[in-house]
Amino acid sequence: MNQLAMRHAAASALVLCAIGLPSRGAAQTPSAPPAAPSPSIAKDSRTFELRTYYATPGKLEELHARFRNHTIRLFKKHGMTIVGFWAPTAPADAAANTLVYVLAYPSDQAREAAWKGFNTDPEWIAARDASERNGKIVARVESVMMKATDYSDLK
Repeated sequence: MNQLAMRHAAASALVLCAIGLPSRGAAQTPSAPPAAPSPSIAKDSRTFELRTYYATPGKLEELHARFRNHTIRLFKKHGMTIVGFWAPTAPADAAANTLVYVLAYPSDQAREAAWKGFNTDPEWIAARDASERNGKIVARVESVMMKATDYSDLK
């Protein structure tokens, strides 16, 4: 495996680990020491989460409807700050099945508590189950945790 492929495999394994999914070929991925946080991270930054949803083929509009009709209200109920939602327009494969959004939380601990409350909320469970009556609408989710830099206007 060349160095670029190894880096890609390690990055993929980290993303999968962050969202709680086992990585393929994890045993083949060498352990890398954890990276030290950048000194350019703002000390007063909230925790931001960049989430990318890949809809099951043909189910993107159902995913948008679930967010529009249920998820946004429930995010707010559980203390998640919505920074924004985006629909890719290029490349074509991303435009066909991808939803991207950013949430903000006061801290990492607040994020954990918010998701725990959200995932166990009976309203969410009912909305999710109803939206998946005809099959899963999300093929996979990627999550990246972020802190603002000291020169960012948004903290």
